[in-house]
Amino acid sequence: MEDITIFDSERQVIYNLEEIEEATNNFDETQIIGVGGYGSVYFGVFGGKEDAIKKMISNKTKEFYAELKVLCKIHHINVVELLGYAGGEDHLYLVYEYVQNGSLNDHLHDPVLKGNQPLSWKARVQIALGTAKGIEYIHDHTKARYVHRDIKTSNILLDERLRAKVADFGLAKLVERTNDEDFIATRLVGTPGYLPPESVKELQVTPKTDVFAFGVVLAELITGKHALIQDKQENNNMKSLITIVYRVFQDEDPVLALETVIDWNLRGSYPPRGRVQGQPDLNASICF
Repeated sequence: MEDITIFDSERQVIYNLEEIEEATNNFDETQIIGVGGYGSVYFGVFGGKEDAIKKMISNKTKEFYAELKVLCKIHHINVVELLGYAGGEDHLYLVYEYVQNGSLNDHLHDPVLKGNQPLSWKARVQIALGTAKGIEYIHDHTKARYVHRDIKTSNILLDERLRAKVADFGLAKLVERTNDEDFIATRLVGTPGYLPPESVKELQVTPKTDVFAFGVVLAELITGKHALIQDKQENNNMKSLITIVYRVFQDEDPVLALETVIDWNLRGSYPPRGRVQGQPDLNASICF
């Protein structure tokens, strides 16, 4: 296994397993705050400071090092901060800042059932802009250019002020800053519903991959619907939210068509032109 001490530790701490166990109360199940294909995320406390500890199973070594290599070099208010890491015999651990309000997914899809209040239009605009800034940073304002490859609502975390933080860089890929920016992947990765057609057909990876996924997130913020929706006409099939948005723009009266798909949780409390007092125009501001 690659020696994790080789990474730039300008700001990150290398923990030992005993410290990780103490912080998580020996990985008490009541402290689990997230579960994914890599393992689980635990709430933990180091020296009185709240943190989140991702416990990754040993066969996720590639994802562990991918995330470590990226976040050791990235520091931005809209990107979750890596605080430290540790290695064990069977598991690998990443220690992050604790982001109090969990994921955007929990606040957007059936929020009341998950103990959250529906997001206001102003909050949605703020989250969209914060997410865009985080993605733009890894694309254009770092020495190396990265493609996240798994932008989705469950990978956008919200702090106590509902400020967005892009998280989970386990699938991130370095791409060159050249005229030919395409990177051909050896396998399809990402989440169905967020993948652009060229990624599915040709395994192409470019910054546009993230921009397409961000567009799906925008559609979710506006409609409150999931990226993939069960087709009412064919119960066994799923259709993309993007197809619904596309039909809105193809309608003879797109403004009226859009009103029929806007999240009912907003209860009409949104400006018709997408502008919030004190905030930029959503349509005009989010561009790459």
